[in-house]
Amino acid sequence: MEELIEIEFRDIQTNNEYEQIIKKVLAECYKEEKMQNSNLCISIILTTPANIKEINTKFRNIERETDVLSFPMFEKEEIEEMIQNGNEIPEVLGDIIVSIEKVKEQAQEYGHSFERELAYMIVHGFYHLMGYDHIEEKDKIKMRPKEEKILENLDIKR
Repeated sequence: MEELIEIEFRDIQTNNEYEQIIKKVLAECYKEEKMQNSNLCISIILTTPANIKEINTKFRNIERETDVLSFPMFEKEEIEEMIQNGNEIPEVLGDIIVSIEKVKEQAQEYGHSFERELAYMIVHGFYHLMGYDHIEEKDKIKMRPKEEKILENLDIKR
């Protein structure tokens, strides 16, 4: 499983605690979605608000900081097929980019732990990579319960 996750620290200091949270959360996501044999890799970039703003501007034409960005490589149907068929060649599911400073701010703002906020950002990004969205209510009611189930499975509370 660990070989399917690449974590990069961009302009922030390497942190083993962050890595452990991310690996634990993604292991549960892979288990929940029955992806253990899928060879689908995820790249995680932990960075600064300035870097995430630059990426958001360049790729989404939104000139502001955000907490998490996800860049999926496949459509939902393609992912489901790869999981069913157990692809043998490693494929990149996508990239998740997280602003660590935003995670700290939001944990304080919402009154819960840093672990809970980082875990949520990772699971939220994961489900975007899996083809889920939350713009429309009909999509949100599919995505939110999946996110909450992962956090509940890991006993990560608000």
